Amino acid sequence: MRSAQELHQAGLEALVGRRLPSASRLLERARASAREPDLGARIDASLAFLTAELGDLAAALTLCDEALAAEGVTFETTGVLHSQRALILLRLGDTTQALESFGIGIAMLSDPVEIGKAHINRGGVHLARGDGVRAAADFRVAVDLLTAHDSLVEAAMAEHNLGYADLLRGDLVSALAHMDAVRPILLPLSPIGVAITNQDRAEVLMAAGLQRGGLLALDEAARTFGQHRLVQRRGEAELTIARASLGVDPERALSAARAARSRFTRAHTPAHRVRAEALVLGAEVRLGRTRPALIPRADDLAAELTRLEMPWWAIDARLDAALVAARRGELDEARRRLAAIRVPARAPLGVRLRERDVRAALAERTGRRSDALAHLRRGLAELHEWQSSFGSLDLQTMVTGHGRRLAVRGLRVAVATGRPEVLFEWSERARMLASRVQPVRVPGDEQSQTDLQELRSLATAEDRTRDGASRQAELRQRVRERAWQSRGSGAYDDPATLADVQGRLRPERALVAHVVTNREIAALVVTSATASVVDLGPRAALDALAGGLLPDLDMAAAELPGAFADAIRSELRSRLRRLDALLVAPLLDAIGDRELVLTPSGVLAAVPWTILPSNHGRPVTVAQSATSWLSRTASPLRSSSAGFVAGPRVAQAETETSAAASTWPRATVLHGAEATASAVSGLAGSVDVLHVSAHGRHSSENPLFSGFELADGPWFGYDIDQLTSVPDVVLLSACEVGRSTLRGGEELIGMTAAWLHAGARCVIASAAAINDAVAHDVLVAVHRELSAGRPPARALAAALSEVDPDGPPAPLICFG
Repeated sequence: MRSAQELHQAGLEALVGRRLPSASRLLERARASAREPDLGARIDASLAFLTAELGDLAAALTLCDEALAAEGVTFETTGVLHSQRALILLRLGDTTQALESFGIGIAMLSDPVEIGKAHINRGGVHLARGDGVRAAADFRVAVDLLTAHDSLVEAAMAEHNLGYADLLRGDLVSALAHMDAVRPILLPLSPIGVAITNQDRAEVLMAAGLQRGGLLALDEAARTFGQHRLVQRRGEAELTIARASLGVDPERALSAARAARSRFTRAHTPAHRVRAEALVLGAEVRLGRTRPALIPRADDLAAELTRLEMPWWAIDARLDAALVAARRGELDEARRRLAAIRVPARAPLGVRLRERDVRAALAERTGRRSDALAHLRRGLAELHEWQSSFGSLDLQTMVTGHGRRLAVRGLRVAVATGRPEVLFEWSERARMLASRVQPVRVPGDEQSQTDLQELRSLATAEDRTRDGASRQAELRQRVRERAWQSRGSGAYDDPATLADVQGRLRPERALVAHVVTNREIAALVVTSATASVVDLGPRAALDALAGGLLPDLDMAAAELPGAFADAIRSELRSRLRRLDALLVAPLLDAIGDRELVLTPSGVLAAVPWTILPSNHGRPVTVAQSATSWLSRTASPLRSSSAGFVAGPRVAQAETETSAAASTWPRATVLHGAEATASAVSGLAGSVDVLHVSAHGRHSSENPLFSGFELADGPWFGYDIDQLTSVPDVVLLSACEVGRSTLRGGEELIGMTAAWLHAGARCVIASAAAINDAVAHDVLVAVHRELSAGRPPARALAAALSEVDPDGPPAPLICFG
């Protein structure tokens, strides 16, 4: 028969593993058989933790207080009880009393394992207060102590929590690295442990912009807590869902916050109920509600949150009150309230961005457009500084969603000014932020290369199995998240000015920045001598024309029966004429017959600019931004060597690449079994011009897994990250790989963006399917021009001018 001490130890192990029913049985047996007061008090401390986990925080606190009052309890055990009492106070939301109790408890402890556990729990208090720096200090102490004394599970918990502290400090790369390092230790413990671990990790994913995946993980965690009747934990999960959804789906946030508020009310945890109430308020304000009662309600909540030592939550409530006052037309009251709010530089980025947006909203309502833009400019600069800390293009583009409200407001205010220099600034500042981050070329990652090669093998396996599909998903996630761990340069280019662009534009070239807001379309036309804003009308006209454009282009490229093909292509030509009449024809007086550099809004990503009627024979370059275009054209293109790749199962691929290669004095060609991923990677790093003709596929779910088929499987956007150098010019004769996924409203990512991010100067590709015969003729003609020294946009324009206007379209675009 096991002793009370042995039963207690087994119960502790069950508690650590979150096996609560087993822990309850073991601890009750231990308490019943304990004869020594000190051991009984230790068991009571463990029972208090269990009782708190099961949701009865008042009973848990009583257990600690009664044990502290008992006779015969040692100094060390008293320290354990104070630390346990502090943890329960944290769960009750009383962070001030919790810190005091932890201070007493830690000072009384001498057992390094108990000290380590106390530091884990005290770090949790700092997390609750939003203080990632102090939390991280506690967790580091805990990791060191617990690891040194072989308490590996507890050490893993401390390192996981260190990842959460990194999240609060905005370091998503370190957050994931810490959490993922200990997942193999924590996940096998129990379903509850899995839910807690995944809940925290989901917050990191949502901060990175993966809203859908993060919310699914949070929903699963909440269900797990519900199944185990952990009311408090489930409410905390719903609180997390509400907070994470606030900016992107306020209806969802409102529902989750109300559910959490109900659970905390039933659980008698008023501090948590206040947090839930604050999120209910925040969701209502973000839904545009302006009831007068919202303002005093926000004031009461701000006072409560301040008392609870939650300054960032309190600031958010005060911003809610100011915004409601502004929307109600109580502008003096809104100004008074904002004047009283001070947001320190150490506040989380989300709080700082929200303050800038609310101040800009008030300035916009009072007609102070310059002030509004100044607030928005500072907010986006802070976002951009954070964004530049990431080396991964995937991560850089995902986090732009945090600044979407500021960007949308900035573009709207800029259009309203009607001033070319202001509209130009905001067409640059609010769009394609990742293109301004100075990239870092990192050495190839051996593990990622191995994983990508395994993915290729699985993709080409003849025997497709469920296990194989599961392994592919696992590998994709691992490659993606390893790429996230690349550190950024921390540097980014300031947006070019209108004067900068005019100084570099030759008389025969014009730049056009199309700006699309929620209500209207405008175009800024810039030449070396002039700049003007052209109103292109309401957005509704664009939405009607753009819907279904890519499928129409795909269908028009197919080999169809004569009458059917004529009807499809005739309808497409009609649609293209109407798009031209909306987007280009009104600008012809300003642009004349000049070459064009276009920097369109993200919603125009599918527009085949080169085949619009007004652009027939006109060189057109579609740039991520004017700033990036200036950078890429600062020096001459390299074009002395060329490489060609033909993928499998494409009828014209070898014919096309052979004919194109023949136009160059020196060219390397990879056909058939030679066209492997490693060979293509080697070729890409050694030539100035690279041409790939292969089956292509765009992955909208994870755009950097877009790619084209080679002899040994797909070659992905992530393979580009592994290259030591890249060509200046890339031509992709592969359906779909010119497509992009729109993130954060104005950020495009796909195979084209991956090449440009890696350092390519120009990519010629099509967002839609292209007929094989047409691709052959156009691209061979392009190479004839390139090898003669003509720039890519001019080479493409000359080649497209020879395409039969009644035949399949050739929607190739020069990006760069």
